[in-house]
Amino acid sequence: MFTGFDDLQKVGRENFEVAVKSADAVTKGLGLLAARTAEYARHSLESGAKALEQLVGAPSLDEAVEVQSAYLRGAYEGYVTQATKVGEIVTAMARDAYKPYEGLLGRVTR
Repeated sequence: MFTGFDDLQKVGRENFEVAVKSADAVTKGLGLLAARTAEYARHSLESGAKALEQLVGAPSLDEAVEVQSAYLRGAYEGYVTQATKVGEIVTAMARDAYKPYEGLLGRVTR
């Protein structure tokens, strides 16, 4: 398999480069995930504050229930959208982190 120290050193260097590329993909994915989560949290707080203002200012019980229903509907839709986006980010991150290993695994299985 290895004919000398140079071959072993070359394989070690290639493995290190693959690991660095994979770690870079994970780092980028986690950064995107953090940014998306911060954006969602900010939006969620803003919409919650707006709904509270509307709820406090509602002149009747019917309008208060309407405001609360609209807020809950929007919060649910926002959550589903966020969960979908997180799933897409994690899937892409896993795919991109695995991609550098494809060539390496192909050589090992031969």
